[in-house]
Amino acid sequence: MNRVIGIRRHPLKSAAAELVTEAFIGKHGLDGDRTWTCLDADGTIGSAKQPRLWGTLLDVKAFFQPAQGDTPGTVHIEAPGAAPALAGTAEADKAVSAWLGRPVRLTRSAPQQLKRHHWWPDEPGMIPDWAADKTPGDDDIVTAGHDAEGGRFFDYGPVHLVTTGALERLSAEHGREVDPTRFRPNLILDLPEDPEPGQRIAIGPDAVLEVAIPTPRCVIPSLAHGDALADRALLKTLAAHHRIDVPAFGRATCFGLYANVLAVGTVTIGDRVTAAAQ
Repeated sequence: MNRVIGIRRHPLKSAAAELVTEAFIGKHGLDGDRTWTCLDADGTIGSAKQPRLWGTLLDVKAFFQPAQGDTPGTVHIEAPGAAPALAGTAEADKAVSAWLGRPVRLTRSAPQQLKRHHWWPDEPGMIPDWAADKTPGDDDIVTAGHDAEGGRFFDYGPVHLVTTGALERLSAEHGREVDPTRFRPNLILDLPEDPEPGQRIAIGPDAVLEVAIPTPRCVIPSLAHGDALADRALLKTLAAHHRIDVPAFGRATCFGLYANVLAVGTVTIGDRVTAAAQ
């Protein structure tokens, strides 16, 4: 029987994943997911898609405490070498700034002009068709994604999925096991194949998702994520085997899936997963 085998949220954009056994999936994604971001002195937000500036943010931990009664939900930040601190306080800003080596401020509010730095990978095949005018290896400043209604700093869809079937094939192509952490999914689903755009996925008793598009990949999967060491060769494997046509966008190197939420509900490790035929 197909089941949920991993649930992860990222309370602070581009920080380490928080592994949980259950989470509520609302209209805007997992409760507490990507609700905070780092704001740099130049007004851009933090993203490890420019690893020179933000790669070490992947070592910062963030933990979401759901709301209880009249007490709103909170996020606690743990930067290496610093005491835990509540997001939104001077202590949290100081800890993350010290770790990154420059002053930043944690925020839940999106700047009026939401921008981020982006590094275009120099591995052939890693630049999508819609960015064909970009130069491999160049730094860029691009518009960042934001769900204003839900207050979420996600790049495209509210939920990001990977499947065990796709991970097994990628590991075989790459010649060694690929840790799903590299792709920063919200859910790891035990499915033999990736569902196609438009397919619906029922999870547990209530939640229903609809696949939107395959997830275009950037440099992040090749970076170090905790115990998963940096692996630059992974970009070559992805570009060689996973460059596909993304509906309405063009060709891109993709892995994983973005999904929208059709029905909300709590999901738990071990929940049954059913991908409906189109």
